[in-house]
Amino acid sequence: MSGKLLDTNAVIALQKAEPDFLQFLDSDDELLIPAIVIGELYLGAYNSLRVSENVKVVDEFATDNTVLPCDAETGKQFGQIRYQLKVKGRPIPENDIWIAAIAIQHGLTLVTRDEHFNDVDGLQVEKW
Repeated sequence: MSGKLLDTNAVIALQKAEPDFLQFLDSDDELLIPAIVIGELYLGAYNSLRVSENVKVVDEFATDNTVLPCDAETGKQFGQIRYQLKVKGRPIPENDIWIAAIAIQHGLTLVTRDEHFNDVDGLQVEKW
């Protein structure tokens, strides 16, 4: 599989059409979204003042993009990553471990602004 896996902050930048992010993207890149990011977007929608409107935005975004699910292999990657971070004494948020697990599982580069992903062994990260 090829393409770029977008972290939540990258998806939000894409949705807001932030010029820095749009310049960063290559038109040939296939953009892939972890299911966990979709969950974080729904959380934001349900936690907003315009729930119905924002849920529809997430619904459309999820429909219009390739969403990568979690499976048993993702779980295995999650366990390995979480253990490695524990040994290093460098914990990161659990949702981000799942996102990293999906990226590693599929050999994808993760697009993010979060520095803590640098602590994940074997994860290819692109900052925008």
